[in-house]
Amino acid sequence: MRESALERKLKTAVESLGGECIKFTSPGRRGVPDRLCLFKNSRMAFVEMKAPGGKLHPLQEKCKRDFEKLGFQVWVIDSEAGIRDFVEGFR
Repeated sequence: MRESALERKLKTAVESLGGECIKFTSPGRRGVPDRLCLFKNSRMAFVEMKAPGGKLHPLQEKCKRDFEKLGFQVWVIDSEAGIRDFVEGFR
């Protein structure tokens, strides 16, 4: 399954819980995650989508570490099972 198809499935899954799944870009910083997922009760997480088996690039790894040091969740999802695991944590 292509990354874009997984990204659509993520958006649908997050919205089914009443959340928002926003395409996230940062013109001044490369390597930021693809999506910002917002849920009820001020819960949120960043999500980097990958094609099945895809790996993070070095800048993405650095950004993930930086955001996690600040206390944010950063998920890397490359499958439908990963999407299910992600949304289950926000039910």
